Amino acid sequence: MKRLINQVPSKTTNLFLGLLPFLLIVIVYISASAVRLTENPNDKLLPSIEKCMDSMGKLAFEEDKRTGEYVLLNDTIFSLQRLAIGISVSAVFALVIGISIGIIPYMTSTLSPLIWFFSLIPTMAMLPILFIVFGLGEVSKVVLIILGVAPIMTREIYQRVREIPSEQIIKVQTLGANTWQIITRVITPQILPRLIDAIRLTLGTAWIFLISAEAIASTEGLGYRIFLVRRYLAMDVILPYVLWITLLAFLIDFILRKFNQKLFPWFGKE
Repeated sequence: MKRLINQVPSKTTNLFLGLLPFLLIVIVYISASAVRLTENPNDKLLPSIEKCMDSMGKLAFEEDKRTGEYVLLNDTIFSLQRLAIGISVSAVFALVIGISIGIIPYMTSTLSPLIWFFSLIPTMAMLPILFIVFGLGEVSKVVLIILGVAPIMTREIYQRVREIPSEQIIKVQTLGANTWQIITRVITPQILPRLIDAIRLTLGTAWIFLISAEAIASTEGLGYRIFLVRRYLAMDVILPYVLWITLLAFLIDFILRKFNQKLFPWFGKE
C-alpha cells in the first residue's frame, strides 16, 4: 500500500488542487450574495459579481467628471510610486548596512543594537510623529515604508552574510584581498539574490504600511480610495480594489522571482 506522504499529484492535478480553494470561495460568495440580494435587492454588504465588475469598469475605463482622470489608473500609479521608492531605499540601506554589520566587527558593535532596536518599534505608532515632522505629503508615506521595512530587511541580509562560509573569507585574505575587495567580489555577489528574496518577503509588510498611510492622509492612492468609499458602504468598489492590490502584489513578486532566476541561475541550486 502506497503511503499518502509518498503520493505526488500530477501537473494537472496539482493545478486543479491549487485552484480548488479559490473556486470554492467564489462559489460560496456568489451563493451568499444571491441569498442576501433575494431578501434585499439594495443590500450593499455582498454585491453581485456583475455589480462589482460594473463599478470597477467605470473606475478603470471612464474619466472622472471632476478631474478628467481615470481613477483606477491614477490611484495605482501613485501607490506604486510610493511603494517603489520606499522599497528601493530600504533595499539599498539593507544591502550596505547589512553587509557592513555582517562582516566588519566594529560596525557590528556600533550599528547592530540600533538596527535591532528599530526593528522592534511598532512602526504604525510612529505615523503621527512622521506627519508632524514631514507633513502630510509624500515624504511621510515613503518614510513610513522605509522605517517599517528597512530594519527587517537589514536583519535578513545580516543573517545571510553570517552564513557565508568563513573558509571563503580566509582563502581570499590569504590571496591578498583587502576588506573592500572581499565585500565587492565575495560577499556582494552572493548577497544580491538573497536581497531580492528579502524584498519579496517584506513586500506584504510594505503594502500594509502604504495602505495605512494613504488611508489616513492622502488624496490619491489605492488605500485612499478604499477608505474614501467605505463611508458609503461601497463594497462593490472595496472588494475589487482589494483584489486589484492582491493581483499587483502577486505580479511584483512573480517578476522579482523570475528576475532572480534569470540574473542568478545558480541561486537555490547549491
